[in-house]
Amino acid sequence: MMQPINQETDIRSIDISQLVDITNIHIDDELSGEERKKEYIRHVKYPYFCRVGKIAVKSVYTKGSTLNERFQEMIMSM
Repeated sequence: MMQPINQETDIRSIDISQLVDITNIHIDDELSGEERKKEYIRHVKYPYFCRVGKIAVKSVYTKGSTLNERFQEMIMSM
């Protein structure tokens, strides 16, 4: 059974095999922004955690920024 996961969960405490690999998810980009968010959450189950291959990822959201903006900022900082 998977432990309860929320935004306060320490990523090091999660069994990575229980996270959804987002490289296997396809979301129709013709959906509205709200519908795409709902689809993403439906697929990953936990909006704060997912994995990319063998790497666990924890997302932290702030008000006023979109997920796309945050990903762009992350990529630009690399």
